Amino acid sequence: MDLGIAGRKAIVCASSRGLGKACARYLAEAGCEVVVNGRDAKRLEATAAELRASGAKITAVAADVATAEGQAALFAACPAPDILINNNAGPPLRDFRELNRQQMIDGVIANMVVAIELIQKAIDPMRQRKFGRIVNITSSTVKMPLAGLDLSSGARAGLTAFLAGIARTVAADNVTINNILPGAFDTDRLRSTLSKNAETSGKSVTEVAATRMSGIPAKRFGSPSEFGAACAFLCSAQAGYITGQNLLIDGGLFPGAL
Repeated sequence: MDLGIAGRKAIVCASSRGLGKACARYLAEAGCEVVVNGRDAKRLEATAAELRASGAKITAVAADVATAEGQAALFAACPAPDILINNNAGPPLRDFRELNRQQMIDGVIANMVVAIELIQKAIDPMRQRKFGRIVNITSSTVKMPLAGLDLSSGARAGLTAFLAGIARTVAADNVTINNILPGAFDTDRLRSTLSKNAETSGKSVTEVAATRMSGIPAKRFGSPSEFGAACAFLCSAQAGYITGQNLLIDGGLFPGAL
C-alpha cells in the first residue's frame, strides 16, 4: 500500500534502537525525510547510516529531548514536521514506596510533559498546512498497570487523558493524535529485563522468556517491525479518520473486549 506520505518530514524521538528505530525505518521506507534521535551519538549515527543505505534522507540529532536544548536541536533540524513520533524510556521497575518526590517529577516529565512540549511546538504549523500525524508510544500498562511500573503507567496514562480532548480540537484540520500501547516486544529493554529476572530467580534467560511468552495468547514476543508498520499506517494519508485512539499491540494479553 502506498501510504501517501512520500516527501513528508518526520521527527522520531528515541529512535536509535528498539521500537523508535522501527518506526523511523518504516517511515523512511514510505518516502519520508526522517530526523532520528538518541542520546548515544555513536549508536545514533550507526542507525542513521543503516537507514540511509536504502536511499532514505535521514538526519541524526544526538540530544536529550527532555531538555529545552534537545528540543531546540530537533526543531532546528526539522522546523515544520508533518509527523511527530513521541517516544521516551520509562523509569526502571521500582516499588512505589521507594520513590521520592524528585524521581516522581522526573518520571512525569519524561513520560508526559516532554511529549506535550513537543506537540505544542508542532501542532499549529500542522494545522496551517492541513496535515499532521502525531503518534505517542506509551505502554500496554496504561490499560493494564503493573506493580513496580506505577510511575511509568501513571505518567503515560496522564498523557493519554491530557491529549484525548486536544485530539478532537484539531481533527478538522487533518491533524490526528493517537497512541500506540506496546506489550512485550523483542527489544534491548525487554532482554535487559529478562536478564535481571533470570539473575533474581536463578533461572536461565531462556526459561524466564519462555514463562513470559506462555502468558501471552500469541505465545511469542512482538517484532519491532510489526510495531513500526502499525505506526507508519497511523501516519498515513489513509488514517486521517483515526484520532484520539489507543492501539494496543500486545499479542492478545489484555483480556478486555474494549
